[in-house]
Amino acid sequence: MPPRTLAELDALRAECKAMVTRRAGLSAGAAVLPVPGLDIGADVSLLLEMIPAINRKFGLSPEQIEALDPQLKKILLVAITSIGSELIGKLVTRPLLLKLLQRVGLRLATKSAAKFVPLLGQALAASVSFGAMKLIGNAHVDDCYAVARKVLLARGTPAA
Repeated sequence: MPPRTLAELDALRAECKAMVTRRAGLSAGAAVLPVPGLDIGADVSLLLEMIPAINRKFGLSPEQIEALDPQLKKILLVAITSIGSELIGKLVTRPLLLKLLQRVGLRLATKSAAKFVPLLGQALAASVSFGAMKLIGNAHVDDCYAVARKVLLARGTPAA
């Protein structure tokens, strides 16, 4: 169920950021393994699960948005557009996530190259992977939070 108050919204943001941290840890674990392509595949799989889960928690999945009354849907779509997110209210696909991962491409290239340097390289690959996943995940949580907050305020929920 989407948040109905700013306090619920703040708690939801904290919950989602904790989920991002857990998924970033899994991404770091996959980056340590010296198997070419495994880390990128793991990142895409983690994001394919995590991004829609965050959308659902904030009430911003395509199905949840479609079920809204027209006036609220209009407010929501304007808020999403103003944030500029490509992931809120959309069907999250592998090509969309690969495009997103390309934006953090330098980090990912560093991770892929570094993992083949014994010990130190694997630690570097894990830390880069963790950081990239946190960056993407937390940015999405912040975008969802901003959109949900705009909708709550538009509904008349007072700002705290």
